[in-house]
Amino acid sequence: MNEDRPEEGFVDVALAQADTAPGHWIEPIYREHSRVVLQTAYRVTGNAADAEDVLQTVFIRLARREDPPDLTRGAVGYLRRAATNAALDILQSRSIRASSAIEPDGPAVADSAPNPERLHYSSEVFARLRQLVAGLSRRHAEMFTLRYFEGLDNTEIATIFDTTPGTVAVTLHRVRTRLMDELSSFLGGTR
Repeated sequence: MNEDRPEEGFVDVALAQADTAPGHWIEPIYREHSRVVLQTAYRVTGNAADAEDVLQTVFIRLARREDPPDLTRGAVGYLRRAATNAALDILQSRSIRASSAIEPDGPAVADSAPNPERLHYSSEVFARLRQLVAGLSRRHAEMFTLRYFEGLDNTEIATIFDTTPGTVAVTLHRVRTRLMDELSSFLGGTR
């Protein structure tokens, strides 16, 4: 197994599990884009094991399709969106199982010096943000994730969603406002 590509060999497993025809079309797509899927999934879930599960899910779903999608234009966008969806599925199932929201241990640390308490608190805030994103509508969660976790601009997101950059901008503004309000409550302050 190559250290640069720890997921080598997955295509064979995916195709075997998919119980489909040879699926010759998926292997080059996997080889070229698996890292994008894995990175996207990791940024959304914050967990390497979950990211690997998402990688498998995305390519198994592709291998099982009777009609392969047209990836000649926008393969990266399609796969990022697929990875985002699969990662959001994981976050949403985790949110459903969670019995209570994460509560901070104390007030936010005011200085910017990295220390264990601040790093722990930051990870709790980011975990809470992931929970909140998982609670959004699928379209809003996807747009937010692609913009703020993946770094795509509004025009790129508009292309993926077949909409206008203005629509994306308005949607993201509303989502940010909602998330900031909810995070502010979580942090014990007001906006």
